[in-house]
This record gives sequence, C-alpha cells and structure tokens, in this order.
Amino acid sequence: MKTILYTSTARKALMALQPKVRDRLRTKLIRYAESGAGDVTKLQGVEGARLRVGEYRIVLVETEDTIEVRAIGHRREIYR
Repeated sequence: MKTILYTSTARKALMALQPKVRDRLRTKLIRYAESGAGDVTKLQGVEGARLRVGEYRIVLVETEDTIEVRAIGHRREIYR
C-alpha cells in the first residue's frame, strides 16, 4: 500500500465536508492506494491525476511509494 499524504489545502477541504462524504472519499482513496482500483484519469496540462468519487474529485500526484492529495472538491469547483 502506498502512503497517502495531504496538502494543508486538501486537508481543510476534506474536513469541511459532511462526515458521510468524507468517509466515502477516504474509503475510495485507501482502496486506490492499496490496489490501484478506481476511476482515475491523468490531468491535461498539469502534473497529476484525478480520482472520481461520485460528485467529488480528488486531485493527486502519485510517485512510486506515495500519493500526495493536492485538492478535494465538488466537480463544479475543483478545476477552477
């Protein structure tokens, strides 16, 4: 399993969400870190990828042994 690191911005965004949504996002992120399973697409024009979890997106940068979560938000707002 890869180590999951959060930027301060991503951590604040995660903690601002409702507990049910927060748990769902964490579950999907852990599943991705363990097995690589999930709806992940490489971002165009910038470094990183996005993990889709329903209406929410997790923007992350992956290395060989870590996943750095850079942003978390609703799909309408995350790419702005």
